[in-house]
Amino acid sequence: MKISIILAHPDKNSFNAAIAECCRKTLAANGHTVLFHDLYAEKFDALLPAKEIPRTAELSDELKRHCDEISSADGIIVVHPNWWGQPPAILKGWVDRVFRPGIAYDFIEGDSGEGVPVGLLNAKSALVFNTSNTDSNREIEVFKDPLETIWKNCIFDLCGVHDFYRRMFSVVITSSEEKRTGWLFEVSEIVNKYYPNTKDVKIGH
Repeated sequence: MKISIILAHPDKNSFNAAIAECCRKTLAANGHTVLFHDLYAEKFDALLPAKEIPRTAELSDELKRHCDEISSADGIIVVHPNWWGQPPAILKGWVDRVFRPGIAYDFIEGDSGEGVPVGLLNAKSALVFNTSNTDSNREIEVFKDPLETIWKNCIFDLCGVHDFYRRMFSVVITSSEEKRTGWLFEVSEIVNKYYPNTKDVKIGH
């Protein structure tokens, strides 16, 4: 399978980076093709220019590559911190520019945009790993877990990816090395569950 990993954290030594690397190693060990993007390291331009909005817009080679990869991926993994209940701006900009009509979704014929779009992504599943310095109970009870709504309902479900799983790790700032090691083991187990070793996958007859 071809799996796309998108990392959005400015610190290459962050726990987010460790999560993404754990995902990459687990997928590679399982025999999958990994398409990895560290948006900050690549200096991805998060600004959506007006000329890029039309469906027929001419895209840069870099953006076209991102669109081609995300539209053809069999699975998608996104890793980012929880900043103000939202993804980092660079990741929001990546979604704005890459999850385009005709790539991630489309409207049915005769619909000028006021209806419910049809999802176009090829991916059968999507995983989102987040880090937070807010206790998980407070995140749900006080803030109503906005990242779950954003990724599950507003993005992936709308774009046709209905098998969705998200895991928030918290509280990161006070976590011990032992705790983080345990979290990375959990990441590996989740990735193994959704994208098992290709040799273990049985083909039906």
